Amino acid sequence: MKRSHMVYRIAGGIVVFVIVLGWSASPGRDRKTYEVETRVYSVDQTPSDATRAINANERLMGRYMDMTERQFTDLAADLKVLAVKIDAVDARLTRMDQRLERIERHLGIVLVPAKPDPNAPSAPKAAQTSPPAVLPQAR
Repeated sequence: MKRSHMVYRIAGGIVVFVIVLGWSASPGRDRKTYEVETRVYSVDQTPSDATRAINANERLMGRYMDMTERQFTDLAADLKVLAVKIDAVDARLTRMDQRLERIERHLGIVLVPAKPDPNAPSAPKAAQTSPPAVLPQAR
């Protein structure tokens, strides 16, 4: 029995020696602080249906406003061209009126007062102080 106690004592001593040796050689014993490495994972927030609908509506309205602005710019350019043409026609009509007036004076044509237009809007009595327009009589 003495021998089995002796084996237990030697085995226990070896175990204690291995534990003491393990503690002294363990990494990190000499460090006083610990570093914890953290990784933060984030997931982008997904927009709600209402947010997507509002964003789509804003993009659509922006495109609509751009299109409207282009159309108004084109319309303004067209109106400028038409104004030049109308001014040219007006100048030619003025010259024709002057020529007809000279011809009528030369031929001695007397202007007969014209009947008022029944379809014309009626003006207030105070505004009718000017004589009605006189058209030449056809021969």
